[in-house]
This record gives sequence, structure tokens and C-alpha cells, in this order.
Amino acid sequence: MQLSEMREGQHGKILHIYGESRLRRRILEMGLTKGSEIYVEKYAPLKDPLEIIIRGCHVSLRVNEAAEIDVEAL
Repeated sequence: MQLSEMREGQHGKILHIYGESRLRRRILEMGLTKGSEIYVEKYAPLKDPLEIIIRGCHVSLRVNEAAEIDVEAL
């Protein structure tokens, strides 16, 4: 499943990060790495962006960026 498909309040684990090198590097620099556990806090009113919690930090991602991240729902 993609991170963009997860619902508010769901927990997950990052399996793989795709995308072009710039986007992939940006995502990795934000701390989203393979094996990290995430929590989908909320979506903005128009469903873009979404806010996740990873390692105690709040991170906002656009839905198209979140679509490049494969996760396993926990």
C-alpha cells in the first residue's frame, strides 16, 4: 500500500521509497527511511498535504510525494 492511501489514525512501517533522486533524497533527509514506523496524524481539509509523525517529529508531505512511499499497515 502507498502512504497516500493510508487513513488518518493509521500506523504503518516504511517498506520502500521510490521516485526521482531529488525527491527520494529529500524524503530521506526528513527522516523517512526504510523500516521506520509512521503514524498518519491528519490530512489537510482539501486532502493535500498530509501530516505524519515519525520518530516523534511532525512531517508534512504532499500526496504525490506520499504516493512514492510503500508502507505496510500495522
